[in-house]
Amino acid sequence: MYNWRRMTVEEREYILKQRKFSQVPWHRPPRFQFEGEHRFIITATCFNHISIIGKSIDRLIECEKSVLAIGNELSKEVFAWCVLPNHYHILLQTDNIKKLLFELGRFHGRSSRKWNLEDKTPGRKVWFNYVERPLKSERHFWEAMNYIHNNPIHHGYVDQWQEWLFSSAHKFLADVGREEAGMLWKKFPADELKSVWD
Repeated sequence: MYNWRRMTVEEREYILKQRKFSQVPWHRPPRFQFEGEHRFIITATCFNHISIIGKSIDRLIECEKSVLAIGNELSKEVFAWCVLPNHYHILLQTDNIKKLLFELGRFHGRSSRKWNLEDKTPGRKVWFNYVERPLKSERHFWEAMNYIHNNPIHHGYVDQWQEWLFSSAHKFLADVGREEAGMLWKKFPADELKSVWD
């Protein structure tokens, strides 16, 4: 669904027909009911990928601080995160994904109002949506970790992980060391996930 605007009319009709038949939401990923504790990667994007978060350093700091506060309050552990000018990712383990997503939604509402007042753009749609993906395996977990830390490089903001300030890359490198981080990157490359998650 991410490529909707690039699809032909026929491709769009086919996708919508498939989604209607499968009884899932037409224009967003389905929400599943998870019971028990699971690890998730959560991604939220600004509407039309406009760099609303990145309009100022203060917004990047505010977004990172708010998302981490929610993650730390409602999860067993936050493993990784990255806040970019138009989206963010957070990797965590929780037994209450429904409440966590609800609180992220509340943050989206508060930040939309605040940033629209600052930008004098009343009614502007700030956030597009958020998606939670359960991690299927240990490999999937490490690929997600590497994907999140590599995201600022993938989008051309920096050349090295540690150059981007609004992520857990610094903590990760301090915790595991450069040699271990390099080994994990080689063993669990995130290249295949780029087309799926961004």
